[in-house]
Amino acid sequence: MTADMKAAKTVEKPVTGQSVLDRARAVLDVEIEALEALKASLDGNFERAIGLIETCQGRVIVTGMGKSGHIGKKIAATLSSTGTPAYFLHPAEGSHGDLGLVTHGDVVLAISNSGETPEILGILPLIKRFGLPLIALTGKPDSTLGRQAEAILNIAVPKEACPMNLAPTASTTATLAMGDALAVVLLERKNFTPEDFALFHPSGALGKRLLLRVSDLMHTGDALPLIPLETPFMDALLVMTSKKLGMVILIDKAGFMVGILTDGDVRRALMRYPDTRDIKVSEVLTCSPRTIEADALAVSALRLMEQHKITVLVVLDSSGQPQGVVHMHDILKTGIS
Repeated sequence: MTADMKAAKTVEKPVTGQSVLDRARAVLDVEIEALEALKASLDGNFERAIGLIETCQGRVIVTGMGKSGHIGKKIAATLSSTGTPAYFLHPAEGSHGDLGLVTHGDVVLAISNSGETPEILGILPLIKRFGLPLIALTGKPDSTLGRQAEAILNIAVPKEACPMNLAPTASTTATLAMGDALAVVLLERKNFTPEDFALFHPSGALGKRLLLRVSDLMHTGDALPLIPLETPFMDALLVMTSKKLGMVILIDKAGFMVGILTDGDVRRALMRYPDTRDIKVSEVLTCSPRTIEADALAVSALRLMEQHKITVLVVLDSSGQPQGVVHMHDILKTGIS
C-alpha cells in the first residue's frame, strides 16, 4: 500500500447529514487554507524564478502531465497575454518530437506535485543539455525534479479538498495561484499597460473596451445634424428626423456650437407652446451640452452617457467646433457594456 493510499484512509469522512452548501463551503475552506499556506511559503525561490524569467531571451516553456498539464496551459496562456511569451509543451509529446520547439534562451517551468512524474523526468536531460534554466513547481522540493531546478516554487498543500485526499483539488488551485503570482509580478515589472493588454486581445470585449475610440464610431460629414441658430423650429424638427440621431446641433455664424435641440426639448416645447409658430429654437434648446473628444475611449463615452442619463454626445475638435456625434446605440452595438 502506497503512502498516499495510507494517508487517504486517515482522512475524515464528510459529516453525515451535512447540507450540499455546507459541504461546498468546507471544500472552499480547504482551498483557502491551501492558498494561505502557499502565501506563507513564498521565499527567495520566487524572486529567483522572477529573475530567471526576466533575463530569459526566449520564451517560458511550461510543461506538466495530467491535471498539472491543464493548469500549465492556463499559466502559459496568462503569461503570454500579459507580456511574457510562453508556450505549453506536453512532456509526453516532447519525447516524440515536440522538443524541437525548445531553443537556447528559453526557460522551463515544470509542474509536478510529486516531482517524480516520469514524462517530466524524461525530458530533463535535453533541458539540461540546452543549458536552460529550470523552475520547478512541486510539492516535494527534495524530489528528483526539485533537486535539478535552479528555483523551486513549493506548491505543497496541507491536504486536498477531495475526501480521499487523492484527487488534485487544493494542490491544483495552489499551482494556478502561483502561476498567477508569477504573471502579475512580471506584468508590473514590465510596466505592462492596459493598452498593451488590449493589443493581445483585439477581438474580445476587453480589446474593444481598451482600443475602440469615439472617432471609430462617431457620425460625421453629411450625417452630422448641424443647423444655424436662426433655423425655424419646424425646419429643425425635419433635420432631426432625417438625421435619425434624436438631436440637432445649433451653431453660430462662426461654426461654434451654441447648444443642441433634443427629442426631450421638442416634447417640452410642444407642451409649453400650443402653436409651433411661437417656438424659437434659441429659447428651447439645451445650452452647454455634454461633449467629448474624438480620441477618447468609447467606453468612457458610454460611462459619461450613463452617468448623465443621456444618449448622445457632441464631439468637439481642437478648436472647439463640433466635428461629430456619438450615439449610445452605436457603442452598445460593439458589445461594450
